[in-house]
Amino acid sequence: MPRRTATMLASTLMLIALLCAGVFLPVPYAEMSPGPTVNTLGEHDGEPVLQIAGHKTYPTDGHLNMTTVRVTSADYRMNLVEAVYGWLAHDNKIVPHDTLYPDGKTEQQSTQENAEEFSQSQESAKVAALKELDVPVRSWVIVSTVVKNTPAQGRLHAGDVIKAVDGTAVKQPSDVAKLVTKHKPGENVVFTIVPAKEQAAAEKARKPATATKDVTIRTAQSTDSGTKRAIVGISAGTDHTFPFSIDIKLADVGGPSAGLMFALGIYDKLTPGSLTAGKFVAGTGTIDDQGKVGPIGGIEMKTVGARERGAQYFLTPAENCASAAKDTPAGLTLVKVNTMGDALGALADIRSGKTADLPKCTAKG
Repeated sequence: MPRRTATMLASTLMLIALLCAGVFLPVPYAEMSPGPTVNTLGEHDGEPVLQIAGHKTYPTDGHLNMTTVRVTSADYRMNLVEAVYGWLAHDNKIVPHDTLYPDGKTEQQSTQENAEEFSQSQESAKVAALKELDVPVRSWVIVSTVVKNTPAQGRLHAGDVIKAVDGTAVKQPSDVAKLVTKHKPGENVVFTIVPAKEQAAAEKARKPATATKDVTIRTAQSTDSGTKRAIVGISAGTDHTFPFSIDIKLADVGGPSAGLMFALGIYDKLTPGSLTAGKFVAGTGTIDDQGKVGPIGGIEMKTVGARERGAQYFLTPAENCASAAKDTPAGLTLVKVNTMGDALGALADIRSGKTADLPKCTAKG
């Protein structure tokens, strides 16, 4: 066999071997890509996304779209060829697998966590919208979760209302940890609670719950990587009672990033006139009960997905602005927001045509 032919054959075989290795060689990466966008003012799967009963609502137009990101599953093992293709593709992003699924988190655990965050974001969106409208909302601190094999297991339950710790009134979730960590591990801490069942019964009867009881729990020492401290094994959260019914009907979506757009959609439905003047506005961002907008992941994928659907403006959390501005899709204006009030102000500028006044994202933030 001539040397040239042998060399070409050897090179071809080596190339085939490398391609095969690329196909079968798993790499520790995951992929993110643009997901669906949903108009919070419209319908999804044949029913309104926002359903309000017991209060006057008004017609809406235009778009206030929440945006999503698709990610590969926790157990999906990407190969080298897929990773290289993803790195080269404009509308995909390849990230370390542990970025999306830290500490070996399973698909089920991730889904459950995302569902809980999505539920909490809906509640915060309702509170933020109603506060902007000066509609009173009753709120209280609750046991959000109880960790297995901790002192609180069997003593406290999800949904229990925490009225006080060691006799000190609790006004917000962060108060609970502050009061518990005043103790040394092994010391007793006293929770004054309204049991979840009694609270639910009181809410159903539209009466305040008055029956409380004290629960004494011996603290343990924390086992995480943080500073050693006393714990009981719960996380505290907030629950609310609204003066009328607000339901958000949107399945198969997780995480907290739709909070801002849900809040704006609720506000629009409860106020006369158009919030968007018929324009296509999309956006993202977490929101808390005070209306503060927080950063999210996958911002580049969300702007691409929004523009592909026809968005003209994209409400962007301030902390995501620098990343989003690095590769803004043509025809899309990135509007920087820190609060729901900022978003409402930006929408007022859009309605009036004062787009030069919009606080735009730049590469510096």
